[in-house]
Amino acid sequence: MSEPLFFKGAFKEKLWGGKKLNEFFDYPIPSEKTGELWAISAHDNGPSTVINGPYKGKTLKDLWDEHKELFDYAEGAVFPLLTKILDAQTDLSVQVHPDDSYGMAHEGELGKTECWYVIDAEDGAEIVYGHHAQSKKELEDLIETGQWDKLLRKKMVKPGDFFYVPSGTIHAIGGGIMILETQQSSDTTYRVYDYDRVQDNGEKRELHIEDSIAVTTVPHIDPELELQTIRKADSTETTLVTNSFFTVKEWNIEGKASFHKDAPYTLVSVLGGQGQLIIENTIFNCAKGDHFILPSSVETWTFEGTLHMIASHPGK
Repeated sequence: MSEPLFFKGAFKEKLWGGKKLNEFFDYPIPSEKTGELWAISAHDNGPSTVINGPYKGKTLKDLWDEHKELFDYAEGAVFPLLTKILDAQTDLSVQVHPDDSYGMAHEGELGKTECWYVIDAEDGAEIVYGHHAQSKKELEDLIETGQWDKLLRKKMVKPGDFFYVPSGTIHAIGGGIMILETQQSSDTTYRVYDYDRVQDNGEKRELHIEDSIAVTTVPHIDPELELQTIRKADSTETTLVTNSFFTVKEWNIEGKASFHKDAPYTLVSVLGGQGQLIIENTIFNCAKGDHFILPSSVETWTFEGTLHMIASHPGK
């Protein structure tokens, strides 16, 4: 029988984390400084674990390594995507990620292109998205002299906003924002600026100025997104971004809607509501806070209920 793979994720405590992962999703967070849930992950630093069916207790990494048939094909040594939910109680560091070639050469892992769907945001909350430098020399000078107000571009955000963050983009999630992040499976981050914050051990976190300058795209150019929405019976499907790394879609179900497989496998996160996932006449309950993969054997499926979801798959 074809069935979804539901996952239990890995929590990460962070200097900037908070309690919203519990308050919003009722997750059993480890502390009041919980910053991240690695919800669908095969990364060594936070693998997710299957909680249903014949593979219960296996990690996603186990399945990628041992059961290639679940993914139709298995290009690459690692599962390519990672889905997170981040709760920024305070500002994250200003940072930038390398592309694949730099990441593999310097860190031994993929680079990180990512995108953010804003789940919740306090009034006036902002992100850092890009910079104003017009040359590497100007970028280097503004960083070394700490002219952050002159360097950094900021944008106010609200729930439902979406941002594509290619590798090489200087960025930071601001305090009071919760996002769902779809990214390449990488944990490489170069910190540019951390507000001179001190950790519990009394020390400042490490900065990576040389690497940051090396990988930052100059000048910054906002990527052009062409959101496309298709109405399907009692649902809408909006394609938020599609590129060589991932395609990300927003599904809103109000009633009943059926889907046909258009990718080798699909990652799904339920951000709101509750309902049923029906595969080959078998019913699986799903609700806000659930995360699952539809493996390659699932050719068609139907959702019933009221559900708000973000779905993704590798490549275009």
